[in-house]
Amino acid sequence: MSGVPDRSALMHTYAEPTVTFERGAGSELWDSDGKRYLDFLGGLAVTSLGHSHPAVAAALADQANTLVHVSNLFGNTVGPEVAATIDRLVGGGVDRAGGQVFFTNSGAEANECALKLARKWAGPGRFVVVSTWDAFHGRTLASLSATGQPEKQSAFAPMPEGFDHVDYDDLAALEAACDPANVAAVLLEPIQGEAGVIAPSSDYLGGVRELCTEHGILLMVDEIQTGLGRTGRWFAFQHTGIEPDVVTMAKALGNGFPIGACWARAEVAAAFSPGDHGSTFGGQPLAAAAARATLAVMEAEDVPARAARAGARLRAGLEMLDGVAGVRGAGLLLGAALVHQQAKDVVGAALERGLVVNAPRADTIRLAPSLLVSDDEIDEGLHILAAALSDVAATIPTSAAS
Repeated sequence: MSGVPDRSALMHTYAEPTVTFERGAGSELWDSDGKRYLDFLGGLAVTSLGHSHPAVAAALADQANTLVHVSNLFGNTVGPEVAATIDRLVGGGVDRAGGQVFFTNSGAEANECALKLARKWAGPGRFVVVSTWDAFHGRTLASLSATGQPEKQSAFAPMPEGFDHVDYDDLAALEAACDPANVAAVLLEPIQGEAGVIAPSSDYLGGVRELCTEHGILLMVDEIQTGLGRTGRWFAFQHTGIEPDVVTMAKALGNGFPIGACWARAEVAAAFSPGDHGSTFGGQPLAAAAARATLAVMEAEDVPARAARAGARLRAGLEMLDGVAGVRGAGLLLGAALVHQQAKDVVGAALERGLVVNAPRADTIRLAPSLLVSDDEIDEGLHILAAALSDVAATIPTSAAS
């Protein structure tokens, strides 16, 4: 391909890319050869307003010409406004939820903040955080310890102590692990994205809330992939009506500009004192300007409602495709479960035909398009995916396909 840069100076932490993208607009991407693609992955649920959204681009340009960084030794005018908006959205978008926000640069760092806050809030002796198998909470050492995927941890053993894992959607197992003498918090994803878009039973999160309240343990909800409208509510926990103690978010918050946040109820956030936690770049004016513009567009467009409607159309279309056994997830975070284990081949065939999706596991295609995706784009994406499924099905022996 023309225009592909030499990658030899990069650490080999990622597989070599098959495509190099140069520009994007809305739900579209163009590679270094000028080929067009329809993006139904959104940078892993990051570009929720689509690529190069003009309001976010203008906000970044204006802030870059005004004030980029001053350090957290001083205040800036943008961060507090974004924090207040986040607090209101955690409360459902109507009233403030009565919490406070710490800004980070990523989801892993938002979870690091939550983990430290839980230990400080609980006090000496209560330091264990219980999470679930197959969860994904980040790749820093502490957030990786909370991640319930031993294959991602083994190369970095021994892992930091103070983390326990139980099966997802198993309330009895969670209760058995939650000894109030040493457990500070439970950390859960309302939908497990990296595990294959796995949603729990309808009463699970409510049961977890009751359990945590009964034992005096924090309930921390990782909304890094599900938050900010993607599932049809501002946050996925709002589908159940529970009130978490801590909520982490990132990905969609800056529509591609690196920013994350850890929200906590005010009485929990009060456990932190000046000097307990910090971030050089967290909440700097440039990142906060991107978040302010992103959130403003999200509210103006009512992206939760859009995600619910578009997600219903996408789900219905997926369920009709040959080779799809079922669809998991909510809103515009969907996992198409295949009748075979060739999801990676389907992803490759879709990419060849101009559709970007991915395979979080061998039998699942994940779709997370822009929350502003149009009906025509959904129909185009379904058409391409149908062809990709047909391409792969033709290569599978009849006995293997079943």
